[in-house]
Amino acid sequence: MPPSARSSKKTTHTNKRLTVGLILILPVALLIISLTLGRYDINAFNVLRVLLSPIFPEAAAGIPEIARQLILQIRVPRILAALLIGASFGATGTAFQAIFKNPLVDSNILGVTSGAGFGAAVAILLMRSAWQVQLSAFVFGLLAVSLSFFGSRLYKATPLLVLTLMGILVGSLFNSLTSLLKYVADPLDSLPAITFWLLGSLTSITWQNIPALFVITMAGLVFLWLIRWRLNILSLGDDEAKSLGIDPIRMKLIIIMFATLMTAVAVSVSGVIGWVGLVIPHAGRLIVGPDHKRLLPVSVGLGAAFMILIDNIARTLLPGEIPLGVLTGLIGVPLLIVLLRQKRTGW
Repeated sequence: MPPSARSSKKTTHTNKRLTVGLILILPVALLIISLTLGRYDINAFNVLRVLLSPIFPEAAAGIPEIARQLILQIRVPRILAALLIGASFGATGTAFQAIFKNPLVDSNILGVTSGAGFGAAVAILLMRSAWQVQLSAFVFGLLAVSLSFFGSRLYKATPLLVLTLMGILVGSLFNSLTSLLKYVADPLDSLPAITFWLLGSLTSITWQNIPALFVITMAGLVFLWLIRWRLNILSLGDDEAKSLGIDPIRMKLIIIMFATLMTAVAVSVSGVIGWVGLVIPHAGRLIVGPDHKRLLPVSVGLGAAFMILIDNIARTLLPGEIPLGVLTGLIGVPLLIVLLRQKRTGW
């Protein structure tokens, strides 16, 4: 290879590494900026003072207690949740597109979102407690994927194709059950609560929601990072994977298990939020290419940044809060159309 070609290749590699680093820093910068936004105006310097106050109590001297509580008890957990949920959707969308070899699938393909929506609707109709709603959504999300998996085992041929088909069928079943619950719900009480939850929101996020979301999301992200090179191989096809000593069916099922846990816990906290796991991987490929060594962290960073931005718009654009699912659809659809028109997004 000529020296000029080696130099050009090295420069490209360095530029891509720098791009990955900047994208991973972006959500942290947006997190700090987001803490200053809202109905109650707080400048960045006071935000930093409040963030330091748990360690250095004198740092928040002179700042009203309402501002301190607003930042520490409302804005910080909410923005952390948006960061984790966006990172989760970005990573799981990338993983599902790799193992299904399909650029138009995301983490909802196996019915986890539909199952979680039904579980939340049942809890709202019968119990109404916030933690019961989230637990029910998480359990039914896992149940939906389990039904898809065990249903696909009834057929021997093309297991992933049958699994996808079962996911669509199970998702449709739970959507119909949710519609039935909405039909029988009290139109002045339960129905608005079910409808609002299904549209997606981070309004009710507290510190109690963060530990489970953080642990499951981080465990899933670490796992996907450790098997990033296997995602490259699986995206080429089962024959290539077998020739390199990888059991494609077993590996795909393990990936689906981790991705399902991540999606279920995210949906149980935020409600139904679409398009993030579909759009973000395409944006990542446009920036750094299809290699999951770079694509996976870029999808995590872009997903986290995207969700923080969407949540900022949701809580600041209008006097009332806009559901996140509405905004992700309004922004995600035209964005995906633009990305699909770019030549470098070819599969």
